[in-house]
Parts: sequence; C-alpha cells; structure tokens
Amino acid sequence: MLETDRLTQDDVRQIVREEIQRAFKKDPAARKLSMVASKGTLDWAYPPLILATAGAAANMETAIFFTFYGLNIIHKDFEKKLLVAPTGNPAMPMPVPMPDVITGMPGMKTFATGMMKSMFSKKGVATIKELLDVAVEMEVRLIACQMTMDVFGFEESDFIDGVEFGGAAAFLSDARKSHVTLFI
Repeated sequence: MLETDRLTQDDVRQIVREEIQRAFKKDPAARKLSMVASKGTLDWAYPPLILATAGAAANMETAIFFTFYGLNIIHKDFEKKLLVAPTGNPAMPMPVPMPDVITGMPGMKTFATGMMKSMFSKKGVATIKELLDVAVEMEVRLIACQMTMDVFGFEESDFIDGVEFGGAAAFLSDARKSHVTLFI
C-alpha cells in the first residue's frame, strides 16, 4: 500500500456513518426505545427520564408508558408527589445510620427528599422539571396509562402538557417494534 492510499480518520468516520445509515434503513426498530415507568418516588423518576432523553439525543424514537404510581412523574403536582421513602431502603444515604422505626416517622420523607435534591443539585444533575421539559422538547412520547388513570380517578387535565393517553395494548403494539424495551 502506498503512503497516499492510507485512510484518514475522517475517511474511517465517513465509512462508519454510511454503514450505520445502511443498518438503520434495514432495521428501523434499532432506533426505537420503549419504557414502562411504574414507580412514583423521586429516586425512581430519574431513570426513565434520563434514559429517555439520552435515547432521544441518540436519535432514537422514544416512548415512556407511565402506569400505576409512575403517573406521579407526569402529574402537574409532580414536585409534591415525588418524594423519597427512606424506610426499608438500606441504600439511602443518611447523615447518621437510622433504624426504620425512625425513618418511618412523619417528616422523614420530606427530609430524605430534600437531601437527595441537594445532592443532585450540588452535582449539577437536572431537576425532574428540567428533564420533563427536555423530554417534551425532544419529542419523547409521554404516555399515561388510561386504565390506571381511571382506577386512581385522574383526569387528562391532571397531567403536564405534552402527555398522551392510551392503553397497554397500544403501547405494546409500539414496543414490540423496539429493539430496546425497559421496565423501570
């Protein structure tokens, strides 16, 4: 091989881009991410929103199906509803180790939630509001489970702007076409 026949880094990058585009054309599901969010505490609100916005940033068509207590994440009052429960959570960092009988006392959820928000803020982690705003801006589909809404007595007006409403069958129809499907 002659010195002039060598590939540059730009040549290699272009070849890789072309191969990826060909692969996406053959299998569009490789660019789809579907998730179920079923937990309604602050510590369980972060994973689906972070993964969804990361997926959307990677140019994946992304959807989150919020069911049961996961509906708290997209509720208009999410900031009041998303608390951290230190009781029975041995991984919850407390300034001093405390038994469950203490962590279950009134006010401990508020205390633990404030601690977590403070830790995240100090490290520059986006708030739930910021993540929701980014998700909506990036066209992540936020789908509220209609059956759970009916059971819990929620109305469509109880949720943030940008939320869609649908059943499990509709979500599964979409999720079966995804290469990445997560239950959080």
